[in-house]
Amino acid sequence: MQSWYNIFPKNTGLSIYVWIIFCLLPFYFIFKTSSMLEIVFGIIMILLFFGSYRLSFISNGRFVYLWIGIEMAISIGMTLFYGYVYFALFLAFFIGNIQSRVGFFVLYTVHLLTTIIAVTISFFTKNELFFSQFPFIALSIIGVILMPFNTYNRNKHERLEHQLEDANKTISKLMVIEERQRIARDLHDTLGQKLSLIGLKSDLARKLIDVNVDGAKAEIMDINQTARTALKEVREMVSDMRGIKLEDEIIHIKQILKAAEMDFIFEGDAKLNGTPLLIENVASMCLKEAVTNVVKHSKATMCKVSIQELSGELRIVIEDDGIGISNRNDLQKGHGIQGIKERLEFVNGTLDFIQSKGTTLEINVPNVIKQTK
Repeated sequence: MQSWYNIFPKNTGLSIYVWIIFCLLPFYFIFKTSSMLEIVFGIIMILLFFGSYRLSFISNGRFVYLWIGIEMAISIGMTLFYGYVYFALFLAFFIGNIQSRVGFFVLYTVHLLTTIIAVTISFFTKNELFFSQFPFIALSIIGVILMPFNTYNRNKHERLEHQLEDANKTISKLMVIEERQRIARDLHDTLGQKLSLIGLKSDLARKLIDVNVDGAKAEIMDINQTARTALKEVREMVSDMRGIKLEDEIIHIKQILKAAEMDFIFEGDAKLNGTPLLIENVASMCLKEAVTNVVKHSKATMCKVSIQELSGELRIVIEDDGIGISNRNDLQKGHGIQGIKERLEFVNGTLDFIQSKGTTLEINVPNVIKQTK
C-alpha cells in the first residue's frame, strides 16, 4: 500500500514541504474572496483536482488523459477565478512521467499554451493580485517549461539503466549456461573415454587373474596408467579452464559505457603476458565491479581505464569525471568497494582511492609469474 505522501512529485529539486505549501496555498487564495459561493466552488475544485491527480497515477490507458484533461481545466479555472497558478507545476511534473513520446509532446504543448493564455488573461483581470506574486508566477512558468523535459529525460535514463541491467543479467546467465555445457563436453571427452577403458580393462583383468596372471598384471598396470593419465588431464583442464580475460572484459566495459552514453578512454594493453589466470580473473572481476559503480553512481560523462603489467605487479586505474564520493565511510561501506577489497585480499592485492574532480580507483595485484618445470 502506497503512503499518502506518494502523491507529491519526487526528484524535482523541491522539498516535499514545498509541495505541501502548494497544496495549502489555494485555500488562502479562495478565502480571500468575499462570496461564500466562490469559497465553496473553490474548495470543490481543489478536492476534485487532487482526486483526479491521484487517480491519474493509478490509472492506465485513456483514463490517464481523461484525468489530465480535468486537471488542466481546474488549473485554468483556479488561475482565472482565484489567481492561483501553481497547480500547473503538479501537471508539469506528471506530464513528464508520460512514456509515450507523442502523448508527452501533445500534453506538454497543450498545458504550456493553456497556462500562458490563462496567466496572460489574469494579468489584465486581476492586476493587483498578479503583480504582487509576479516573481513566483515567472518561476512557475519556467517550471512548466523545463520540469516536464527534466522528468521525461530522467525517467527515460532510468528505464535504459534497468534495460541495460536486465540485458547484462541475461548475458551472464547465458555465459554460465554455455560454460557449463563446455565443461560437460570436456569432462565427457576427458573422463568418459578413460573411465570406459578402465571398466573394460578391469573386466578383462578379472577374467585373466585365474588363467593368465601375467596378463592380468599387465592389464592392471594399464589401468593404473590410464587412471594417472585421466587425473593429469582433469588437472590440466581445471587449470586451463577459461576464467574472465581482461581483454574480454574491456570489450564488455566498452559496450556498457556506450549504452550509458559515457566516453571510454583506454590506455595500456589488455592482453597480459606471464600473469597467472587466477590473478587476471580477480583483476577482471574487480574492474567490472568498479566500472559498474561508475555507471550507477558517478553521474560521469567519461570513464578512463589504464592497465600496466609491471614486473612485480599488475596495476589497473579507473578514473571518472563524476560527482565523486564525499564521505570516506560511504566509500568503505558501499558502492561495491567492499566486494572489490575482499576479492583483492584473496590475492594479496590493494585498492587505493583518490578523490579529485571525480573519482580514481587504483588496483594493484602482485604479479606472480608461473613457474614451469
